[in-house]
Amino acid sequence: MADINLCPCGSGLRRIRCCGLDFGSLSPAEATAPLLPLVEQAEQKFKAGDAAGAEAGIRQFLELAPGREEGLVFFYRLLRHQQKMQPAEAVIRRVVTLNPNNFWATNELTLMLLNRGALGEAEVHARNAIRIAPQNAQAHNLMGLVLTEANRPLVGEYHYRRVLELAEPDEPITLANLAWNLKNQGRMEEARGLYEKSMRLKPGVIQTVLGFAKMEEADRKFASALKLLDEADKIFPDNPSVSLTRATVLARQKKHEAALEILHEPEEVEGKPRLKLGPAELSEKGRLLDQLGRYDEAFEAFDAAKKRAVEFGARTYLADAAADLANRLKGFFVERRLKTLPLAQTRRDMPQPVFIVGFPRSGTTLIEQTITVHPMISAGDELPYINDITQIMPRLLASPLGYPEALAELWMGDQRDGLNELRDYYLNRSAKSGIFREGAKFFTDKMPLNETHLGLISLLFPESPIIHVIRHPLDILLSVYSNHLTHGFFCAAQMETIAQHYVLIADLIAHYKAHVKMKYLPVRYEEMVVDQEANVRKILDFIGVEFEPKCLRFEENTRYARTASYAQVTEKLYDRSRYRYRPYLKHLEPVLERLSPVIERLGYKIEG
Repeated sequence: MADINLCPCGSGLRRIRCCGLDFGSLSPAEATAPLLPLVEQAEQKFKAGDAAGAEAGIRQFLELAPGREEGLVFFYRLLRHQQKMQPAEAVIRRVVTLNPNNFWATNELTLMLLNRGALGEAEVHARNAIRIAPQNAQAHNLMGLVLTEANRPLVGEYHYRRVLELAEPDEPITLANLAWNLKNQGRMEEARGLYEKSMRLKPGVIQTVLGFAKMEEADRKFASALKLLDEADKIFPDNPSVSLTRATVLARQKKHEAALEILHEPEEVEGKPRLKLGPAELSEKGRLLDQLGRYDEAFEAFDAAKKRAVEFGARTYLADAAADLANRLKGFFVERRLKTLPLAQTRRDMPQPVFIVGFPRSGTTLIEQTITVHPMISAGDELPYINDITQIMPRLLASPLGYPEALAELWMGDQRDGLNELRDYYLNRSAKSGIFREGAKFFTDKMPLNETHLGLISLLFPESPIIHVIRHPLDILLSVYSNHLTHGFFCAAQMETIAQHYVLIADLIAHYKAHVKMKYLPVRYEEMVVDQEANVRKILDFIGVEFEPKCLRFEENTRYARTASYAQVTEKLYDRSRYRYRPYLKHLEPVLERLSPVIERLGYKIEG
């Protein structure tokens, strides 16, 4: 019996003609060629302004010829025009699957993935774009964009410079992209020069001016940032991104009321409809209200931000995938099995990682900024290489199994050195990223939720320090809810799913602690902010380096932290974020029952 159910992606096609399509059942191109006039008719209707007629026509075509590239490309463009991003992504993904050498479609899919934060998958397609067209400047620009956002700016810089070689050496947009890349490397003066040059060559580009303003804000040059924002306002009045950046600058100057006034949301401005505040603007509004002690209004803004993000196409929690991975990790990493597995040897010829793990917004950036003041410890920031290893492991170990089951290949005689190869992949990628400081013996890796892979880390780096930052779960939940993060299977989309994933990871960590030998140190955020020196001494001693008094003045660390905490870690240590949840307790009631067992297990209480 034919499947008449519509595809859940929202395309309006039946599932068997959309995301459930069996590619082996497709007719040869010559068999469906007589149907191509239907595509032409749909295109003509669209040009005439009849989008509904065009959509009905192209759906009719794709019901009959679901694998024709011409029809899929037009349908994708129509869906993009209608701002139906989820089905548009499904359709362009199908084009790439049918024709992996379609550079345009590969480019479109990569940009869509980049825009919604799916950096790992975006990189796969960006790399394929370069394979298709290695001398194409657009392909290298795409790779530069992805790698810069994926916190590999040094490699991203290479691809931007290739764009300048392949296109023209003074292409202003590429200069601005390169400037943003250098800003992410902390090379502010170089970036500033490139922004100035880009603006001279092509004035009036809102993205360039706004990027420059954001860089100046990050570099604490607030007067310069505000001047640039004035210029951006002239180019694009009432732009939400400009308003958000201005509010951010004013907030960093402690002008919270003035910042909040910018993020008001009237229905009209001077008689004209005003654009709705986006999720980022609403979250910033909530944080400002929080600073002013207007907690109910703040939570209302956070809640509206999350709902608007989903309305705008943000992904929601992949609960089944998260639970499946956690269950398989628990099933594999058990004491009995681990006794029979080899360990990677420690490399003595290069710096070694210090893993700073913890749920997003737990305080990992604070710890990293503190210890990387030490001359023996370089800052690695959020390195994606452990997660990369989980993806490439089956291929490197020649296993038909996925992660973590592919580690069973280590029992084979020809794979006994497999962990050393995976270790070297991690260290070599870290070295190429340019994070190793001359003379340093260690470098940090604080990729959020690396604790998901503590079992793997313990096999690859059995001597590496693992610093686990623990914070009151309700403080973490509230902080995640007030920001927009993609880590953790998109759990941040809703308050309930943040709690769900937090419990999942907390239970997984408890399993690792019971079964896995690790060089593990728990550090409580609350204790760090109350007795900084004692905790800094404890951490440095655990790593194996001498105490450095400068670590107590982490706010003087001039490196740019590429996280939502970048502004906080430029201030002296404060305790106003301890037990931040208390004024919000009534709003957090829906998750208290789920979180209570973990809160108690960690030694915390729920206090109003």
